[in-house]
Amino acid sequence: MSQVEESIEVGVPVSAAYNQWTQFEDFPKFMDGVERVEQRTPTLTHWKTRIAGVEREFDAEVTEQIPDERVAWTSVGGEARQAGVVTFHRIDDTTTKIMLQLDHDPEGLADTVGDKLGLVRRQAVGDLKRFKQFIEARGGAETGAWRGTV
Repeated sequence: MSQVEESIEVGVPVSAAYNQWTQFEDFPKFMDGVERVEQRTPTLTHWKTRIAGVEREFDAEVTEQIPDERVAWTSVGGEARQAGVVTFHRIDDTTTKIMLQLDHDPEGLADTVGDKLGLVRRQAVGDLKRFKQFIEARGGAETGAWRGTV
């Protein structure tokens, strides 16, 4: 099991950062390699990814969700095995620190080699930077919100 921990500060209020992160179907707009995310129920999403030429489809279940604080998930079935949590920390009225913790179980030779070369970590860093650009370019206006608790 590989572990990644990364963080970034974004220039938006914590509620805007959290609200945008709950819009899973928008993930392809800032997550490299994510081709599609379908929200099937309030807690179940279906993912289609293509990373380094490898296509995967899997479901992920939100296991914990607390508005403006955290979103935790784990994969269920499919070809990818991972679990993680994103937490949101108020720095001030217009700045939020987003922390990502991801446990990823490389599958097969390509995943194992990519993991050893730091591909998963670089992917996470890039995705966080693109999230920052995405939400800040919108002036902190999220595309939607889901404020439910899981």
